[in-house]
Amino acid sequence: MTTPVETLKKRPDFLACARARRQGTKGMLVQGRRRGDDDDTIRVGFTCSKKVGNAVARNRAKRRLREVARLLVAKHGKPGWDYVLIGNRGNTADRAFTDLQSDFLYALRKLHG
Repeated sequence: MTTPVETLKKRPDFLACARARRQGTKGMLVQGRRRGDDDDTIRVGFTCSKKVGNAVARNRAKRRLREVARLLVAKHGKPGWDYVLIGNRGNTADRAFTDLQSDFLYALRKLHG
């Protein structure tokens, strides 16, 4: 049985992750925190600032981040944690997808370790 995954939508949840642990990689920045409640769901949020580029570039970067999370977070994330994936200028949209996946796995290992 896999752990259920939900999407972060509320600003206070993003701000709580911003105050918690973070790990930067070449393709993205990953923020993670243990919620401390009884809920075993994994929650994931995505963001890209205007530094990433125009709306087309930001949406492309977020689509790639969502796909990385969809493939990996249920298996490698920890229940009861929140994660926020933040896109980098130029790197998130242009980096090879396998490299993005390995960046995400590296960040999760560092956040949990």
